[in-house]
Amino acid sequence: MKDPKVIEREEKLLELTSAFCREHLNEEYEYLCEILIKKLARKRTVPFISGRIEIWSAAIIHALGRINFLYDKSNEPYITFDTINNYFGTSKSTVGQKATLIEEIAKLNYFDPEFSLISVLEKSPFNDLVLVNGCIVHKKDLNNEDRKEPVLKNVLEKTEKISNQSTGKERKRNYN
Repeated sequence: MKDPKVIEREEKLLELTSAFCREHLNEEYEYLCEILIKKLARKRTVPFISGRIEIWSAAIIHALGRINFLYDKSNEPYITFDTINNYFGTSKSTVGQKATLIEEIAKLNYFDPEFSLISVLEKSPFNDLVLVNGCIVHKKDLNNEDRKEPVLKNVLEKTEKISNQSTGKERKRNYN
């Protein structure tokens, strides 16, 4: 059973982040904030149990904003970091530190399937890569019949060389 203080703080965070997202962002950010808050609330040591709730709210939005390119003018939605801090009455350095902590705890990364906007995932440079026998290959090389055979032959040769080498400390990588 959850600590009543965790439940209270979680509800307040959901309320504050939802209000900000409705005013400045969109429903998708609101949803991402919700799943991030719930994930943080399940941790053994809940990070937002102490400190100003406004700082944690701003940090959650900032952490999600960083991995979703919120501060890039070419993306929609776009806001500035100052907009977040002015809304919550927080300082950039404190929010930045808490956001970094959140990113570490929740293991947030760019193009994270759990915490990225759909529009960001659609633009991911990793969408066109596939794994063939443990080697990363661009899909266009496999779709182009003229290149497919040489690429696959090269991949198979490299994986065969690697698998034939000894294991452990003596193993040498052959990139040629």
